[in-house]
Amino acid sequence: MQRKAYVSGVAALLAVLLAGCTGGSSDDSSTDNSNPGDAGTASPAAQPGKYRTLPEPCSAVDQDTLDSLLPGIAQITDEEQRDKAYEGEATLTFDTDRKVGCRWKVDSTDATDRLYVDFERVVSYHNSVSDDSEAEEVFGTKEAAADLPEPATSGSSSDGDSSSDSGSSSTDPSSSASASSSASPAADSSESASDSASPSATPSSLLPRTLSDLGDEAFLDDALSGSGSTVQQRTVTVAFRTSNVIVTIEYEEQPATVGAVPDSKEMQDRARKLAASLADTLAG
Repeated sequence: MQRKAYVSGVAALLAVLLAGCTGGSSDDSSTDNSNPGDAGTASPAAQPGKYRTLPEPCSAVDQDTLDSLLPGIAQITDEEQRDKAYEGEATLTFDTDRKVGCRWKVDSTDATDRLYVDFERVVSYHNSVSDDSEAEEVFGTKEAAADLPEPATSGSSSDGDSSSDSGSSSTDPSSSASASSSASPAADSSESASDSASPSATPSSLLPRTLSDLGDEAFLDDALSGSGSTVQQRTVTVAFRTSNVIVTIEYEEQPATVGAVPDSKEMQDRARKLAASLADTLAG
């Protein structure tokens, strides 16, 4: 009888201990999983980007556009070589759903033209950051690297200077006319030549700048390398972002003649037209 009582007492003690442990575990769980101010709710995942795939880059540029950007392509007499020139060369990539590109190069009697088109689909790996936001940050870094000039501001100080000059009683029209007439023709021609060669002579509409009519955000860069005594190469870059896809176009022209300068407006117009066409392709 005494042995049975002892066993029952041990069983009762174990039951009390187990109950205490269970209660403590439950209390700890509620404390660890608590979320002050938003108990029981999980943060919503950021929205994925609009695009899940990318277009085939070498077929994204049609033949008429290639004829315009690469004039020498029509001068290729061998049909097989001409077809190969139209096809372009795909760039090496390890994930065609993330980054693809294509290059074209055509030599002609007048110049060598190169075209490069790149598509990049940006994906965020953070639940709190959407693909679009990640792409916006990537594009911002790309634009900053282009180092575009600051846009001109309206209401420059020169207006104020001219108004103060016109109101000054010390200004002598006759002396101004005399000073103007004393300038030599040689000096005028030298100054004119200097202005035409200066970057400041470039129309503001052709300077590197952001673009407001292409995708969600875009910019254009225009760079001329070399000097008048060497072959000069112009590179026009147009980049734009639409949702989580960034498209970059690099269009280069190197004349065959020393001293010849590729036309900035013509190249910019061609590159922008291609960019608009690729934006329409992405829009479906």
